[in-house]
Amino acid sequence: MKSLQHLNKYFLKYKWHLVLGVIFVVAQNFGAIYPAQVVRKSLDEVIDTMKKIDSGYSLSAKNELVTAITHQVFLFLLIMIGVAILRGILMFLMRQTIIVMSRRIEFDLKNEIYHHYQSLSLSFYRRNNTGDLMNRISEDVGRVRMYIGPAVMYTINLAVLFILIIISMLQVNTTLTLYVLAPLPLLSVSIYYVSDLMNRKSEEVQVQQSALSTYVQEAFSGIRILKSFVREEASTKEFVKESLDYQEKNMSLVKVNSFFYPLMLLLVGLSTLLTVYIGGREVIAGRATTGNIAEFIIYVNILTWPVASLGWVTSIIQRAAASQERINEFLHTVTDISSTHEEEKELNGKIEFRNVSFKYPDSGIQALDNVSFVVEPGKSLAILGKTGSGKSTIANLIGRMYDASDGSIWVDDQNIRQLSLSSLRRQTGYVPQDVFLFSDTIANNIAFGLTDSSSPAERKSLIEQAAKDAVIHDNIRSFPKSYETFIGERGITLSGGQKQRVSIARAIIKKPKILLFDDCLSAVDTHTEEQILNNLKGIMFGRTSIIISHRVSSVKHADQIIVLDNGRIVEQGNHHSLMDKKGMYSELYEKQLLEEEEAEQ
Repeated sequence: MKSLQHLNKYFLKYKWHLVLGVIFVVAQNFGAIYPAQVVRKSLDEVIDTMKKIDSGYSLSAKNELVTAITHQVFLFLLIMIGVAILRGILMFLMRQTIIVMSRRIEFDLKNEIYHHYQSLSLSFYRRNNTGDLMNRISEDVGRVRMYIGPAVMYTINLAVLFILIIISMLQVNTTLTLYVLAPLPLLSVSIYYVSDLMNRKSEEVQVQQSALSTYVQEAFSGIRILKSFVREEASTKEFVKESLDYQEKNMSLVKVNSFFYPLMLLLVGLSTLLTVYIGGREVIAGRATTGNIAEFIIYVNILTWPVASLGWVTSIIQRAAASQERINEFLHTVTDISSTHEEEKELNGKIEFRNVSFKYPDSGIQALDNVSFVVEPGKSLAILGKTGSGKSTIANLIGRMYDASDGSIWVDDQNIRQLSLSSLRRQTGYVPQDVFLFSDTIANNIAFGLTDSSSPAERKSLIEQAAKDAVIHDNIRSFPKSYETFIGERGITLSGGQKQRVSIARAIIKKPKILLFDDCLSAVDTHTEEQILNNLKGIMFGRTSIIISHRVSSVKHADQIIVLDNGRIVEQGNHHSLMDKKGMYSELYEKQLLEEEEAEQ
């Protein structure tokens, strides 16, 4: 239960829902035990009346006794109906407080998890599968809600009902009460030993559920590759294998759960038999009445469902504890990317790397080794290098997706770790190498970085201008629904070049102080690349720009160029000075120029 202590703050937040719920639980349970007392009184009075009739009363006196007892029983019947109606109303109010509380806590918990997910660094997402993340915020939270609502409600209901019935029983006959309750210690011991087994099996089910979700998510995300390699049948077999494993673990848990209900019925049935047997002996001895036996049988039957539900509630609590433990595992994960200052600051755009080295924490790969450079405000820096040379790592460090392992990064002569993280990223426009577009309209994808303060007319104008600058406007207008065209998941309905240009438009629309282009022109042809670069000259004017590419044609106009190889800077300068050195840059330029000439032929 330690893992469930995380929910205490929510119980405190919605304490009045819980308090009112408890009040309604107590009130409706008084309505549950009162009919048993009415039955006892009715039965005792009927038996007493029948004895009087048999004792030699006159005919008129017998008729009066029958009439009186008939009216008395009818009155008791009306009282029971009234109590039943009142109890129904109280049960409705009980659910409207406790169950509503559980739904609100579920809403708050999901928002807490989602907010925390977004605060974690990229290294966290490299370590964990998307399917597992989704499962914890959906399936696991759903199981926790069952504890917050039904489990809490039934537990309080059972505790209150149990106390009221025991007090009522003890007031009638102590001996009979002790015999009726004799099987309950056995019930408690059974639950104690089975709970641990249920908890372990619940954890196994949840782990397999995450594995199944992850497999399905990856299969559908990579459906193109799946179909291209004709692996549908193999994928289905693997899915069936994972599903059978999930089914097996679930059935194992179901077997344990199914043991509880028959056990409850057996023990409750034993209590009923003891009530009739011991109660009969007490009546013969004159220490109880026939009405008392009827009253005790009703009490036992009233306890049947709450006691039988004890196993179900225990299962819910154990599952919730297992799920909350999985949730806490991520909630207690502290992001390694944080800021010492949170105030907003207007950036000029100066960027400086001072002996920066970086090793990826998960793989241990050394991406950068003692890299130093300075980009003055409003100037452009191009980073050239082969695949795996560390180009994209520089972009990730500037956006603080990671922090440098050694050395330091400075923005406007201030350590980047001291800058407000949200302020830095809000003033940075980033076009990633691996383009990601949302399942939404093209207009909404381009306007993703805009604030809600823009009017519809301004928003439309900014979207179209950004699309023109990214040389995608004409393509969009050729679509039947123009900017309202809905693109599929990850932009599946667009070509690679179109996705890259939409991504460029999304980055430049918010007019950032720092622009990061991470090999964003690799999927466009040379002519389109030239158009985009010419348009970007106006956009880049007055803004610090980092252009990462493996194509010299994309970077040759930059104010400064650095060439990376195995995480180290091997050459640095502008296009003309690097060409004069006849080194790696010149070699790449001549090789790519030759490839373009051969392609044109």
